Amino acid sequence: MATIQCKNITFENIQAIFFDKNGTLEDSDIYLRSLGQKAARIIDAQFPGIGEPLLMAYGIDSNSLDPAGLMAVGSRRETEIATAAYIAETGRGWFESLKIARQSLNEAEKYLEASPAPLFSGSLELLQSLSTAGLKLGIISAATTAEVQAFVARYNLGDYLPAQIGVDDGPGKPDPTLFLQACEVVGVEPNAALMVGDAVGDMQMAKNAKAAGCIGITWIGKSDHVQGADVVINQLSEIKVLE
Repeated sequence: MATIQCKNITFENIQAIFFDKNGTLEDSDIYLRSLGQKAARIIDAQFPGIGEPLLMAYGIDSNSLDPAGLMAVGSRRETEIATAAYIAETGRGWFESLKIARQSLNEAEKYLEASPAPLFSGSLELLQSLSTAGLKLGIISAATTAEVQAFVARYNLGDYLPAQIGVDDGPGKPDPTLFLQACEVVGVEPNAALMVGDAVGDMQMAKNAKAAGCIGITWIGKSDHVQGADVVINQLSEIKVLE
């Protein structure tokens, strides 16, 4: 067990810490914005006029991404459903709309394969230090499990992150299921685990799972995006293990 300190808040008897991926460990702003823009162009080419309102639904305005918007915090399944709703408005059937949405997002992802999102500064160093201190670590992300695993493999983080939890067909954040799954993987009780994330859904999930606490990180300095956090930090290096 370890004592974790962030600013003036101390969490005692901690055995595990789980991290969100997009916007927490991974600097995904540019990637997600590009993904939404590419998907919108692909769909607009098939259904002229959908592109602009779809970008608004994604939370993309010109060259900015809303950190609380669909593309930033929604699961892949949620993004597909929202996209399909716009396609269905053109008169296409629902299942056909879902298929087109999925294919368009897949095509956009393939287009961006050569430009993956980088790690935030300090991510690797923090994972190494927490692991050395004996803490169990993991990722709980709205991305698919395959995307989480690809991220871990890309940056050789497998030794530090035994729990790699994404959203496939089951419930997403803020449902506590994902957090409870991560706890089961590393063999700890929820009340001995912390959640670190950049969105309200991360905080609510941790609260719903009766976690030991939740740390909100806002690299952009907007704490309203992590309402419900026990403490808000601006850099991962603010997470300290007390001797």
